[in-house]
Amino acid sequence: MAQAKKIALYIIVIFVVYTIITSPEKSADLVQIGFEGISSAAKSVGDFMTELVN
Repeated sequence: MAQAKKIALYIIVIFVVYTIITSPEKSADLVQIGFEGISSAAKSVGDFMTELVN
């Protein structure tokens, strides 16, 4: 089972590196979308906690 996890991790890393090399613009867009999503989620949690305290 541990070997399968290692193999899956290697495949994912190879895919990410391949994607970055072949289309860096698209990769940058995907990273930006990801960070915007994380930022939005963090802001929503902050707003929730603020309203919970008030």
